[in-house]
Amino acid sequence: MSKKIKVFVGLSGGVDSSVTAALLKRQGYNVTGVYMKNWSQDLPGYPCPWKEDYQDAKRVTVQLGIPFLMFDFEKQYHQKVVDYMIEGFKSGITPNPDIMCNQEIKFKLFLDTALEHGADLIATGHYARTKNGKLLTAKDVNKDQTYFLYRVTEQALQKTLFPLGDYTKPQVRKLADEFGLVTAKKKESMGICFVGKVGIKDFLKQYVKEMPGKIVDQSGKIVGRHDGAIFYTIGQRHGLDIGGGLPYYVTGKNMSKNEVFVTNNLNDKKLWRKEFSLTSLHWINDAPKYGQKLSVRTRHRAPLEDCTISLTGKTATIKLDGQLRALTPGQSAVLYGGNHVLGGGIIC
Repeated sequence: MSKKIKVFVGLSGGVDSSVTAALLKRQGYNVTGVYMKNWSQDLPGYPCPWKEDYQDAKRVTVQLGIPFLMFDFEKQYHQKVVDYMIEGFKSGITPNPDIMCNQEIKFKLFLDTALEHGADLIATGHYARTKNGKLLTAKDVNKDQTYFLYRVTEQALQKTLFPLGDYTKPQVRKLADEFGLVTAKKKESMGICFVGKVGIKDFLKQYVKEMPGKIVDQSGKIVGRHDGAIFYTIGQRHGLDIGGGLPYYVTGKNMSKNEVFVTNNLNDKKLWRKEFSLTSLHWINDAPKYGQKLSVRTRHRAPLEDCTISLTGKTATIKLDGQLRALTPGQSAVLYGGNHVLGGGIIC
């Protein structure tokens, strides 16, 4: 491999991106590590881990003997990802900030900035594969992250490397040990992509006021109180604080009346759907054909479901061979043809 090929690796301070950089250096690329500073604000009880992550990323570059840069995207991140998420929740849907982060920040802003700084390619620690501008699923089906990547463009994929796509997570941990990386034993971060351990509800409370309201069951009976319809999502079971009997699940919301609707009947028709529509469509390469048989995934790590697609203008209708529970407006449905990720859209 010619050392003239310059690759900027997005280093998060975690083990996956660290191994990505190490693998690429071993393969002969001219590697530069880049920490993207997207968020630095502390929240009550949840100090932002960005300084620790930044230092871990820097330590990895020192270990590998590669240059280190930091790109400050905090302003753009707030506009493109955080504001998008907050406005989505306010309107009553459940947006996915991780998908928007990949679309707007990692594979647009980071890519463009890296190219401006002389990079030929970028690389990230995602578990995915790419070939000739196509997005393919990862070898490790349990770690496959293509659900979060479906809004990336063909042009971006042609400039992107996913070195972890042919490895399993245990293999990556083993490689981290073999490379002697300081991040080898670091635990995976959970929660919102940019805040760390804080949950969505705790984060939203920093931006919206609590508005107590009624929780109404399938028979119209008031069975409890909530602290704001904005904080609840379709299919949610935990956090309802309705005591006794069978568990309740959220089936819908009325944002104008600030009411949350629930059921304790798992067979309730409001929980299940055989057909649904998508808006804000994005196809990585070519759009699927009318009536094409595909597979769909409606949340990360959910099993693939067989389906048929029909396209009408800017919307798509997905007809399932079976049925799915708790399809959530605002979340994404991603369509697959075998191991090829076609694209998808937002559930409405």
